[in-house]
Parts: sequence; C-alpha cells; structure tokens
Amino acid sequence: MQLPEAFVQKYTKLLKDEAPAFFQALNGEPTRGFRVNPLKNKIQPTDHDTTDPVPYCQFGYYGAVSGKTIDHQSGLIYSQEPSAMYVGEVAHPKPGDRVLDLCAAPGGKTTHLASYMDQAGLLVSNEINRKRAGILAENVERFGLQNTIVTNESPNSLEKHFPEFFDVVVVDAPCSGEGMFRKDHEAVQYWTLEYPLSCASRQRKILKSALSMLRPGGRLIYSTCTFAPEEDEQNMAWLLQEYSDLKLLPIKKYPGMTDGRPEWADGNSELTKTLRIFPHQMRGEGHFIAQLQKQVTDSEIKEPKPQKSNVTRPQRQDWHKVADQLLSIKIDDSRLLAFGDHLYAMPAGLPDLTKLQVTRPGVNLGVFKKNRFEPALPLALAFQPKDFQNPVSITETQWADYVHGDTFTISEIANGWHVLTCHKLTIGFGKVVNGVVKNFYPKKLRFSVNK
Repeated sequence: MQLPEAFVQKYTKLLKDEAPAFFQALNGEPTRGFRVNPLKNKIQPTDHDTTDPVPYCQFGYYGAVSGKTIDHQSGLIYSQEPSAMYVGEVAHPKPGDRVLDLCAAPGGKTTHLASYMDQAGLLVSNEINRKRAGILAENVERFGLQNTIVTNESPNSLEKHFPEFFDVVVVDAPCSGEGMFRKDHEAVQYWTLEYPLSCASRQRKILKSALSMLRPGGRLIYSTCTFAPEEDEQNMAWLLQEYSDLKLLPIKKYPGMTDGRPEWADGNSELTKTLRIFPHQMRGEGHFIAQLQKQVTDSEIKEPKPQKSNVTRPQRQDWHKVADQLLSIKIDDSRLLAFGDHLYAMPAGLPDLTKLQVTRPGVNLGVFKKNRFEPALPLALAFQPKDFQNPVSITETQWADYVHGDTFTISEIANGWHVLTCHKLTIGFGKVVNGVVKNFYPKKLRFSVNK
C-alpha cells in the first residue's frame, strides 16, 4: 500500500521513534473478529471458532465470519473489527437505560450496546444516510433487538425531539478513516492533509447535538477510527474548553492500549484519560475513545409525550388470529404500531415519533394482506423458541433448503404457522400444509448453501 507522502511526514514527526513500526503495521494484514450475541439464550456458535477470545470484549473473538451459516443468518454472531469492540465495552449501558447511537450504521456499536441492555430500556439507533439506515435496520433485525428503533435523521434534527433525554450517547463519528487504511485501501485515496480538519469541524457540530440530548449525569462516548489529533485529542480539548459542565472519565486500558496524548492538543493532562489503539501495539486497527460525563444540574427536564398505538380494530383482530396460535407470550396491544402495511411492536416507553424519519419503529411483526396477517422474519429472530407455541426443529439440510427458498416435508406437525428452529436458534417461519412446509423466507435474502 502506497501511503500519501504528506501522511508519512505527518506521522513521522508525531510518532518519532515509533514511526517505523507504525508504518510497517499499516502494510500488514487487517485483524478480523466477531461478537457472539448473548440475547440468543447464551448459545455458542457451531460454525465459528471461539478459542481465541478478544481479551477486552466479553463477547468478542478473533476470526473471520462466514455469512452463509446458521450462526450468522440467525443473528448469533456479528462481524466486527476487534478494536471497534472496545467502544461498546466502554459505553456498557444497563438494562432500562435510554441510549442513543447517533452515527450508527452499519450496526456494530448498536448491536453491542443492546447486548448489555437485555431487551430493556430504549435504544435509538440513528443514521443520516437513508441507504445506510436501511442496512442498519437489517442488522438490528437479524440481531433480534426488541428495544431498538432506527431513525434516519440529521443530528441537529434529532436533538429537537430528545432534549436531555438519554443516559448514554455514543458518537462513533464519521472521520478521515486513517485507522482503517489497511482494511479499506480506498480510504487512502481520498485522504489529504486538510481532510482531518474538515472532519473535525463536522464532528464538533455532531457533538453539540449529542450533548443537547444527554441528560445531566449522563455519559457521552466519543470514538473515531482515525489517528488524526485534529479529530481526537484536539476535539476533546475543545469540548472541555467550551462546556464547563463536562468532565473526562478514565477508561480502563488493557495491554497495548495507550493514553491519549495531551501534547498533540493543548497540553491538558486530563486528555491522558482518553484512549488510543495503534496497530503496531495491538491486534486491531486504529481507534480513539473518550468518555465524558455531563454534570448534574437542578434544571427540570420535561418528558416527551409517549407514542400511542394507531392500530385499527380489524388490524388487531387479524394480528391476533395468527399471534394467539403462534406465540406463547403476549405482546401488549398498547405497543402495536401500524407502519404502512406492516405491524410493529414498539419498545416500552417510546416517545412520540411524529415528524421523525423512522426506518424501523420496533420489532417488525409482519404485514397485513387482504383479510389476513403474515408474520415476518424479524418476529422469529427477536424471540426464543420457548416464546412460541409448537416450534419445529429442522435439520441443517432442511435449513439449506429453507434459505434457498425451497419447500420441504416434515411429518406429524399440525397445519398452520410455525416458527422454525435449527441448533436451538429461531431461523424463520414456515406454514405447514399437510406435511409440506411452505417457505416464507424473504426472497431478497435467499441464497445457496454449499452442501
């Protein structure tokens, strides 16, 4: 990989004696990893090796992910670069928290945050780019999140709806991407010496919006995948200068992680509480993480009005004709929300979504068709086999038929809708008609498995 000359000069000056090892690491192979989804009843993967754990991530392992596997398609694992895993570890929200992932696509941070929330509280996962917001929603659905909505808003628009609302706000900021050079060679092509400065300016605008949505006493987690001091220490120095009610909190540093460098900003020793990951010091790509807390004030915070159900009586009846026979749990009718032709289960405590661009307002339960209701794949992935009546266990061969879109036969199973399971994981719905399982795996997701 040919690094820009200006980049080489910049980091030779900044890193001094470390520079040769740094540049050598950038020409090495990227590190790959994945997380196991604890919301899937703590089941361990069968298609991926978990003998090489990431030491600083409770759910993380080193290794590449194979997409055409039951592990991946069921949402049991999520591919994520190992250094990036530490952002979710630092944020570590509690069940019941209100959490915002402000720049969330493609979903690595969101799914990690949700891993700690145990389906309780509210997680708002936002992405400004519409196409990327769609990808984010797909990953949220595959991971099986019940307490998460996906919005497609700019940060300054979102702040009008959630003033001082969140306990934890994560800003994994759009950046110059220097830390991803060896993983994404295209990032090298658009890098210029001025690019980190323009990114830093945009990041400061995002941070202003993020802080307006953070409640007093709440925590802001800021991260980038760049080495640039302009986007890292210098942005944190700016925050501390601009906001007297903010303080940096220390972050536990594992072997290979280093302190932020005050000398690359204004010399404030508090900046050593931030964290850097360099690829010549750890198994991972470049990353910067800071954790800040907003001080408690006496100001009264006005709670937003809740989102109300808009489901009609006929829609509710069509839903219950299927749900009462399919589910062994009850989803309260007050949480039902019609969104176009689809029916969603809203997270508890969801504020009014009026005037918000929403991609996913909760769990997609299914679609209303003429005089009937058809359950959707996200409903299967969001719950455990025990949450359904009469789950049907299928073989790996039948699973391969299923994800390819084929029908298959099964004996001694009652007619009607059933959730299908494989390796004790829910993998979708089928409708049994006289021993034949009609296939309802979404057409856009179908693929061939090499048997």
